[in-house]
Amino acid sequence: MVRTFFRKLLRYLSSDDDDSDDDLYEDVEEQCTRKRRKFIRRNHIQGHERLYRDYFAENPVYPSNLFRRRFRMSRPLFLHILNEVVANEPYFVQRRDNIGRLGLSSMQKITAALRMLAYGVSADFMDEYIRIGESTAMESLKKFCETIVSIFSSEYLRSPNTNDITRLLAVADQRGFPGMLGSIDCMHWKWKNCPTAWKGMYSGHIREPTIILEAVASYDLWIWYAFFGMPGSHNDINVLERSFVFTELAQGRAPPVNYTVNGHDYTMGYYLADGIYPKWQTFVKTIPSPRGNKNKHFAKAQESARKDVERAFGVLQQRFAIIRGPSRMFKLKVLTNIMKACVILHNMIIEDERDDGDSLNIEYDQLDDDLPELSRTQTNEFMDFIQRCLLIKDSSAHHQLQEDLIEHQWLLYSQQ
Repeated sequence: MVRTFFRKLLRYLSSDDDDSDDDLYEDVEEQCTRKRRKFIRRNHIQGHERLYRDYFAENPVYPSNLFRRRFRMSRPLFLHILNEVVANEPYFVQRRDNIGRLGLSSMQKITAALRMLAYGVSADFMDEYIRIGESTAMESLKKFCETIVSIFSSEYLRSPNTNDITRLLAVADQRGFPGMLGSIDCMHWKWKNCPTAWKGMYSGHIREPTIILEAVASYDLWIWYAFFGMPGSHNDINVLERSFVFTELAQGRAPPVNYTVNGHDYTMGYYLADGIYPKWQTFVKTIPSPRGNKNKHFAKAQESARKDVERAFGVLQQRFAIIRGPSRMFKLKVLTNIMKACVILHNMIIEDERDDGDSLNIEYDQLDDDLPELSRTQTNEFMDFIQRCLLIKDSSAHHQLQEDLIEHQWLLYSQQ
């Protein structure tokens, strides 16, 4: 284009024709029009006012049930999240530009981010309603997920404390599995825009690039542990070897779990798992080909209770469609923040909608949560660490616990 322009300029200088002057001006104007960036007047104020009247006014257009369905959470919870995000991230504070015009409000940016998480739509899908551009919507999504992870991870992605373990053990005892802390399993998230050089590493049994989420969920679908980022070519055992699910237990910093089954005392809680997981003391698996009424009843009860984590994955994907479909992001760090943010919001919704009237009447022992830290200098503590790791992977204790649970389940069944 530049060479063509200079050729015409030389012809103009060497020509005496008056028409060449008009042609030159037309070419200059055409090139300037092509390079000029088109500005879209979206009227941010009108978009904010429409959003406020529809959902946040004193008498909104849409009632609370439609707000819950479209935002995946109640209005008070959304306002709580909005206030915390605005207080900790200056990006979501409404500003004025150089000529004094108000920009996008925090409500518009966070609504666009939540709609993208909830519906899994593209960045420019909400432009017509919220009046937000594609690049701004993408930046709002990334900033929102990063801020959610930094603010709420310590509260909604933590390990269970003493009170939580007391509640989980009480519910597990009622379900016929004393000592159970939840169920563990893995979920794959398709990565559509995986770099070509990484596709072989991230492609597993489904022949498409995926990223694995390992999670532990309890009976109320609360996700107590989430480990995300392993390539999809790994299986559940490889993910387990690299995860941190038993780190606190091996270091002696986990709250104590003491229970008795069939006359035997145990000091480690366990998770219900499927057949691929190893035979450790901290896992209770089903019986592949049960023989006899006792084994059949135990296998049925174990597989029924283990569905907690499968239900948690289903509810998580139903609430946030962005992790149900193939991801269109390019960077693994952004995908990690999106997955963690969805898990945190999932737990916040469960806590907000939990019915306190249906909870168990449990008297908690308020113990000191300052558990001892593992030292790296004393040999005795290092040997204790090795001993605890060996106890976690004790296969004989795994078989003994399984036999005790079989007898315990059959005893409860016979009493009924």
